[in-house]
Amino acid sequence: MASSVADNESAPHIPPSEPLAELNPPPDYIQARIAMYDRLKAEYDKMIAAKERTPIKVTLPDGKIVEGKAWETTPYEIAAGISKGLADNAIVSKVNGEVWDLDRPLEGDSTVQLLKFEDEEAQQVFWHSSAHILGEAMERHYGGCLCYGPPIESGFYYDMYLEGRTVSNLDFPHLDTLYKAIVKDKQPFERLEMTKEDLLEMFKYNKFKCRIINEKITTPTTTVYRCGPLIDLCRGPHIRHTGRVKAAAITKNSATYWEGNAQAESLQRIYGISFPDTKQLKEWQRLQEEAAKRDHKKLGKEQELFFFHELSPGSCFFLPKGAHIYNTLIEFIRSEYRKRGYQEVVSPNIYNSKLWVRSGHWEHYSENMFKFDVEKETFALKPMNCPGHCLMFDCRPRSWRELPLRMADFGVLHRNELSGALSGLTRVRRFQQDDAHIFCMPDQIADEIRGCLDFLKTVYAVFGFKFKLFLSTRPEKFMGELALWEKAEKQLEEMLVEFGHPWKLNPGDGAFYGPKIDILITDALNRPHQCATIQLDFQLPVRFNLSYVSDKAEGEELKRPVIVHRAMLGSVERMIAVLTESFGGKWPFWLSPRQAVIVPVSSKYDAYAEEVRKQLHCEGFMADSDLAPGDTLNKKIRNGQLNQYNYILVVGEVEQTNNTVSVRTRDNINHGEKTRDALIAHMKKLKASRSNDDSGDF
Repeated sequence: MASSVADNESAPHIPPSEPLAELNPPPDYIQARIAMYDRLKAEYDKMIAAKERTPIKVTLPDGKIVEGKAWETTPYEIAAGISKGLADNAIVSKVNGEVWDLDRPLEGDSTVQLLKFEDEEAQQVFWHSSAHILGEAMERHYGGCLCYGPPIESGFYYDMYLEGRTVSNLDFPHLDTLYKAIVKDKQPFERLEMTKEDLLEMFKYNKFKCRIINEKITTPTTTVYRCGPLIDLCRGPHIRHTGRVKAAAITKNSATYWEGNAQAESLQRIYGISFPDTKQLKEWQRLQEEAAKRDHKKLGKEQELFFFHELSPGSCFFLPKGAHIYNTLIEFIRSEYRKRGYQEVVSPNIYNSKLWVRSGHWEHYSENMFKFDVEKETFALKPMNCPGHCLMFDCRPRSWRELPLRMADFGVLHRNELSGALSGLTRVRRFQQDDAHIFCMPDQIADEIRGCLDFLKTVYAVFGFKFKLFLSTRPEKFMGELALWEKAEKQLEEMLVEFGHPWKLNPGDGAFYGPKIDILITDALNRPHQCATIQLDFQLPVRFNLSYVSDKAEGEELKRPVIVHRAMLGSVERMIAVLTESFGGKWPFWLSPRQAVIVPVSSKYDAYAEEVRKQLHCEGFMADSDLAPGDTLNKKIRNGQLNQYNYILVVGEVEQTNNTVSVRTRDNINHGEKTRDALIAHMKKLKASRSNDDSGDF
């Protein structure tokens, strides 16, 4: 999938300068494509009509069995037989565990489930169909060659090759007009199986589709879907017709490269969002407005936390207040390491490429590494810690008594991300992780996973994050023994059940080197983020020939350890982005870069204000003093609140005489006069609690 190289946010709605802005005449390829489709569809329909309509049994989720006919009965008909409302509210069906068009005939005995928009799989189908509608509008407006048009986490996009032309947000009203017309037409989505040869003939005008057909399709036939004049290479499934999209918006455009390759053709990408209900679009737009206010790039600049510079793209400059957040997060994890038996190590940043060849990363990942030559040898900056930790484990013979060995590393990592993929703190080239690798015996896996899940729960409870768990199991291509995989997957499943948190199975989505638990957190705006990970690895111990001496009772033979890769925060940079937006820049006291500001009532008390500031600083707090001579007391207090200082400490003659401060909060709660010792004791307690609520009494 290609990656964005320049974003262009949508402009306010501009009336189109012409009625429809549709190419007239349309591109020649459209009519040629339709003619070929009509011919092949007639042949296909004739073949389906000739199939025997044998009786079949359709099992519904409640166990009820409905009679049907093979190659005739559709999921929509089954649903309509129960309730017309049920059928019309369904986005797509699931037949024998596979997402399936509502109007596609069943081929034999089936279990049928109907999915509404609230289901994640249904959302992906809905947004995929919406991308096809956008693709049709783009063809009718621009001509050009469509490339990829997938659903994404929230919405969809379509890429198009436009020779000698770029997309502008001034085009959006024209596309919006066409989009609405397509929806109003209620164009049905039709599915057709085609041979590879026919596909190459149909899409001969589009070199990008031909590349996909030649390079990605390995079966004799595959499918296309039609809606209106658009016929597109697609596995499907789709919604029944374009009229199911009741609300849609084109959100932004960007430039991009074919399949993310900066050496390949430049494409134009248009993003959109859609819903089956206008209220859902309005709520989405409200959340986007709130997200814009909380954007970590915006708040990072306003709060002087961090910035980026063109002389080091993708590498963040953390200013003192941003560095405080960074270091506080690391110290939080360090404090947990001490409780949980982890040993922190420091490993090199630069390795000879031979290490990466040995680990297997060179073959699959070298393009994402920063490489350079030294004395006729190729070296690279490390993009991950695990190979280095394998060398550390193997630096001397290991005994079973040492296991599990929990090795933690906050080392700097570098990944050569495309410049167009860089995005604030969420996608960077230089970063640190709360990375750890646990070397353990196979029969210790369960306990270690149990410990990792407890660690996860502890960390995310502090931030107030909700999270979802997914068990990703053995992929088609895997390394290691099948029996070991099956045992490990069973252990992970048992640990997830014991953990008691809801989880879902992701069959075949594990890494080639072992099964894993994927974790998605949800922030204050209910947006998902993947930060933490827990993965089993059977492959690296083999590649590095790692071993430990087993128990004497077993004859002191050498055995192979298993590695558990795990991170709780994940990238510290990404976590800071998530926290900045989740808290909206209103940092809880323990993490805050502005814990207190001392405000003198007049310049006569500047010296006392500085004395209080220095005392708080020496006690380890982030404290400033506002000594601006031209500002009134009320303005200084208001500035302190707007700048998100947790406490505004006012000092004057009474406070100086009594060695006290008057305490206010950013939420305008007045705690009154407190001794400096009482203030410091309270602040220490609040900092140690890692509470997200600063409003409690002294």
